[in-house]
Amino acid sequence: MMREAQIEELFIKKLEELKYSYRRDIRDRNSLEQNFREKFESLNRVRLTENEFERLKAEIITPDVFAASKLLRERNYFQREDGTPLHYTLVNIKDWCKNEYEVINQLRINTGNSNHRYDVIILINGIPVVQVELKTLEVSPRKAIQQIVDYKNDVGNGYTNSLLCFMQLFIVSNRSDTRYFANNQNQHFSFDANEQFLPVYQLANERNRKIRHLDSFAELFLPKCTLGEMISKYMVLVESEQKILIMRPYQIYAVKAIVNCIHQNRGNGYVWHTTGSGKTLTSFKASTLLKDNPDIEKCLFVVDRKDLDRQTREEFNKFQEGSVEENTNTETLVRRLLSTDYADKVIVTTIQKLGLALDGNHKKNYKERLNPLSKKRMVFIFDECHRSQFGENHKAIKEFFPNAQLFGFTGTPIFNDNATQKTIEDEQASNKTTKDIFEKELHAYTITNAIDDKNVLRFHVEYFKGKGSINPKPGETITQQAVIEAIIDKHNAATNSRKFNAILATASINNAIEYYNLFKEIQKQKQKTNKDYLPLNIACVFSPPAEGNKDIQQIQEDLEQEKEDNKQNPDEKKAALKSIIRDYNKQYGTNHNINEFDLYYQDVQKRIKDQQYSNADYPHKNKIDIVIVVDMLLTGFDSKYLNTLYVDKNLRYHGLIQAFSRTNRVLNDTKPYGNILDFRHQENAVNEAIALFSGEKSEEQAKKIWLVDPAPVVIEKYKEAVAALGDFMRQNNLAYEPQEVYNLKGDTSRIAFVKNFKEVQRLKTQLDQYTDLNEEQQTQIEEILPENTFRSFKSSYIETAKQFREIQQKGGDNIPVDIQQLDFEFVLFSSALIDYDYIMGLIADSTQKKPSKQKMTKAQIINLLCSSSNLMDEQEDLTEYIKSLDWNNGQDIQSLHDGYNAFKIEKNEKELSDIANKHGLTASALKDFTDKIMQRMIFDGEKLTDLLEPLELSWKERRTKELALMADLVPHLKKQAQGREISGLAAYE
Repeated sequence: MMREAQIEELFIKKLEELKYSYRRDIRDRNSLEQNFREKFESLNRVRLTENEFERLKAEIITPDVFAASKLLRERNYFQREDGTPLHYTLVNIKDWCKNEYEVINQLRINTGNSNHRYDVIILINGIPVVQVELKTLEVSPRKAIQQIVDYKNDVGNGYTNSLLCFMQLFIVSNRSDTRYFANNQNQHFSFDANEQFLPVYQLANERNRKIRHLDSFAELFLPKCTLGEMISKYMVLVESEQKILIMRPYQIYAVKAIVNCIHQNRGNGYVWHTTGSGKTLTSFKASTLLKDNPDIEKCLFVVDRKDLDRQTREEFNKFQEGSVEENTNTETLVRRLLSTDYADKVIVTTIQKLGLALDGNHKKNYKERLNPLSKKRMVFIFDECHRSQFGENHKAIKEFFPNAQLFGFTGTPIFNDNATQKTIEDEQASNKTTKDIFEKELHAYTITNAIDDKNVLRFHVEYFKGKGSINPKPGETITQQAVIEAIIDKHNAATNSRKFNAILATASINNAIEYYNLFKEIQKQKQKTNKDYLPLNIACVFSPPAEGNKDIQQIQEDLEQEKEDNKQNPDEKKAALKSIIRDYNKQYGTNHNINEFDLYYQDVQKRIKDQQYSNADYPHKNKIDIVIVVDMLLTGFDSKYLNTLYVDKNLRYHGLIQAFSRTNRVLNDTKPYGNILDFRHQENAVNEAIALFSGEKSEEQAKKIWLVDPAPVVIEKYKEAVAALGDFMRQNNLAYEPQEVYNLKGDTSRIAFVKNFKEVQRLKTQLDQYTDLNEEQQTQIEEILPENTFRSFKSSYIETAKQFREIQQKGGDNIPVDIQQLDFEFVLFSSALIDYDYIMGLIADSTQKKPSKQKMTKAQIINLLCSSSNLMDEQEDLTEYIKSLDWNNGQDIQSLHDGYNAFKIEKNEKELSDIANKHGLTASALKDFTDKIMQRMIFDGEKLTDLLEPLELSWKERRTKELALMADLVPHLKKQAQGREISGLAAYE
């Protein structure tokens, strides 16, 4: 197997082939800075004195990577010793190709707290901008990513106090698998077990084929001008979030295709980028690059609906402050169109305002005023180009601006097959195709590509058959009572015990109202007959009759069914919506009304997204479990914590794909797929949509990518994984029992157990969210690994993984590679059900003298507690507390809470007292020191010096005492922090 040094040597040779200069002489901070000085002086045609160079370094080196990234891209000012100004750049920002590109390796940056060595670094004009971490084949790139994050978290690391602060990109590779990601501030640069981490990319070619091998990657990504273009054009500094974004490959290809089409004046085109692929960033970058094209008079980004106008403008301005100004009405739009100011070159507007501006009959003569522009070269970029743009407004734009070029973005193009679609229940509406309007496809990134890339999830579709022997025909509905009973029965499984939430899509406003009222009635009955039934929080949203309200009219332009429904018995619809909003106000303590419908709608959206917070942080009563809709929320709405769509309306083609795509935003392994429960048996419609929107794949291939395996297939995989775990235990001469895991000898066998059981848990997590398991299949799953045994294995896994995690956290190069690269994925072992309140409730039920179906022994509750990773940091304390309780003495919830808090305070004070005695300190002084840390969540080194001052130690003795004390204190402080970060503590970990 190739060693790391050989991989490094071959990579440097590849860069030399690409005309990089290899500087083997640059190995330390001094040689790095001298090289930068030479390049800086040459570029800016200046000779700096020693003092000036030291002052320049002090001015440009910053721990703030965002500020450094701006400095890298701008013209800057420096005052020389004689008082004269020096306007300088760090690199040639006008033409990045003309910079000097060098490669160095094995650079060491020694600081007071770190001694880091960097594999390969690319310099542009002497500035380190790309770091490449190389690993051998058996080490996953994930481990190299973790190493970079760890380096950056070290106090006083080279990224904060040397020229490495300008680092823009990281590349990690084990030669056969290569990935890259942008540098960022620490708050945007974490890599944790919940997989809430920095976006990491794989390179792809224009056809979305992955480029994994390091040599192929270098040939496509690292030619000097390509890399310069990547850093200067395709990285975006998000001012409002102080965040650095790098565009994905398909976004870059789309931008290049639009820019080239305009440069060559080759007519119109459209970009097919699937829902959730980040088209706003793509269109922002295209329009800002056009800003500097002197041949283009104006670039208009055209959306429909006023909220999208606001939302898109805010997103554009988030990417670049002030890049797009507000135009609140058509008069402002016309004025900005006629303006020659550079700031007015890119305009975000709605199709409606544009239509009014080009209306020849308008009393304000907008069209006549715009005549001077009519023959100019204009660029129009349409968001979601399959909507209103097919109508009269679109035609008016083309007639008035004959030299304009029109570009459209869509996640679901209109083809011949779906040009006639059902938009209104039982009525036909016809559209032209996307190609008719925009001529040619410029770039495609389909849902098939996105699922392949793990940018969106696959779907699990259940076609509900009901309990009888007669199956409904495709498109035919069953009774609403049966639908609600099925939803209540399946919702906990579908949403991972309500960790996620759902949408119920209905066929009409009348249906939505009926469902809402019936849900209320059925849930009341269930509460009467079952005191333990926890009702689902149900909301309902549909637009009211417009009655001349322009805001509602705008909202309804994409809500064909609702617009049509509101023509019939509008007063009934209004009365029903008022009643629904009254219930909502009562449930959530809000004060919405039908006259400000948009505020109500926004609040519903916010509460759906608030599902992300745990019940401990944000009680479940504030959240929405299911929102009943007709057309709303089925396009354009995104929430990672929405995973289920219940369907009782006929969907086809792009309407079906858009609705399904509400469920498939990526979160982590607790959300393995988007769940669809279809009550109209629309399998043919699903297959047709997959065939149409799959891109280049055949329908069968696409179905394998889009849809998860059916339950029997996953059950078989689960059975194999459980059997493999049994074989592993027997190979280690152990009985196939959870407690035997503690008898595994050596790290190798314990690591193998972690990997084996993680696969068992992954498959069980998938099966737990299947809504279509029948009784026979549920029995089969239980027989494969009984729930109690499974839970005990989970406890053994968590205990073993915790031990390895502690070894990892201690760090150091002496830790074996196989332990270093272990990824425990604790999120897989978390439970939305088993939280602190749930455990306390179980104890209360189990210690009461009165009969209870929930009665459990101490051992059973401790086993349940240990089988979930969400209480991992509390597990030791809670276990001790449970063991200390008198199980024959009835306890209520409040006394249990109070007792546990008192127990923790007492234990905490005893631990601190023991640490204080061990290190010759008073318990009160140490308690005061730790209390202040926990209040501010900041560790102050000076306060540590003050704490040790009474001991009257020499400098060397104090340093030794500090380290010894902190070795005992860090675990204690981390336990108190319960997962929150204490700033400054990392230096002692």
